[in-house]
Amino acid sequence: MTDPVDQIQLEAISAELSFFLLEDVRTKKRVAGVVEVRNPGRAAAAFEMGPLVIAPRTAPPALVDGLLRAIDDENPKVRSEAIYALGTIARPPLSDAPAAQLIKSLDHYDPIIRAAAARVIGRLNVTSAGDTLLKAVNDSQAPVRYAAMRALGQIHDTRAVQALTEQLNFYGKGEGAWSALDALAQVADPASIPLFKAHITDKDAFLRRAAAEGLGRTGDTSELAALEIGAGNDGSEMARAAMAFALQKLGRNYVPRLVESLDSKTAPQVAEYFLELGSAVAPELVPHLQDPSPEIRANVATVLGAIGNAAIVDALQPLTQDKDREVAQAATRAIERINARK
Repeated sequence: MTDPVDQIQLEAISAELSFFLLEDVRTKKRVAGVVEVRNPGRAAAAFEMGPLVIAPRTAPPALVDGLLRAIDDENPKVRSEAIYALGTIARPPLSDAPAAQLIKSLDHYDPIIRAAAARVIGRLNVTSAGDTLLKAVNDSQAPVRYAAMRALGQIHDTRAVQALTEQLNFYGKGEGAWSALDALAQVADPASIPLFKAHITDKDAFLRRAAAEGLGRTGDTSELAALEIGAGNDGSEMARAAMAFALQKLGRNYVPRLVESLDSKTAPQVAEYFLELGSAVAPELVPHLQDPSPEIRANVATVLGAIGNAAIVDALQPLTQDKDREVAQAATRAIERINARK
């Protein structure tokens, strides 16, 4: 990964990545599907696929160190592939030294790397990055600012609530506003509830999504009627899914409604909701292993592999012989993931 020949570096990073990926990088409307990225490298595309397509194994420290060194390579593609490969295969928590090196990348001269560093920090939950992320919220490049805001939400930094609120008021609309409200929704501080209520009917679907998530995570029930209407009638599938998630968090039974979205472009979003809801919803997901849609069966199996326990294995076992090849593979991998945790 530190070879002087760029192509050798890139092939080495790709090879290391292949040892962890459970399936090849490809564009499908699945939990493992790639969220649309413009001309991504293999590692960047794998990062977008999320944690469910990575084998539950620990990256050797030497591999983490090699990727961190490659982030400072002279070749921009090597830099990008290295940082996204790190974000894909490393598992939180990072030890102090790698975390410090990753935080240092927030000051990299390349804004693409600064933005990537913020995204990786959020994914790997590097909580010690709070102060540097707050500084990055004022970066000269918009993608870095937006990524830094979202990362502050992912690491649940409550100290950032005031700064994020100020950013929301400053931007008012667009990606800047959505990034700020999304971060506030992840922090879920009760002080943000008035902001969530104010945006639950916003004309921007991204803001409605973030507002719904925030209401669900804070446990606020004052907008139940609006959430119920939106979960059924909102013009944005993304926002409908968020409102169904919020209602599930608030004690309503919306697992069936969420499952309906597991065969659409919102599948990765809904999968993240199920990961957040955790093992408590696993029994409610089991009946959906019999769904007529092979895509839903495969995605339910994948989710159960992440949140289920040994008791779920018996329900997954029949699907390893499913007539749909991808369903059978998903069930097999889910059982392997559960067994690996044992």
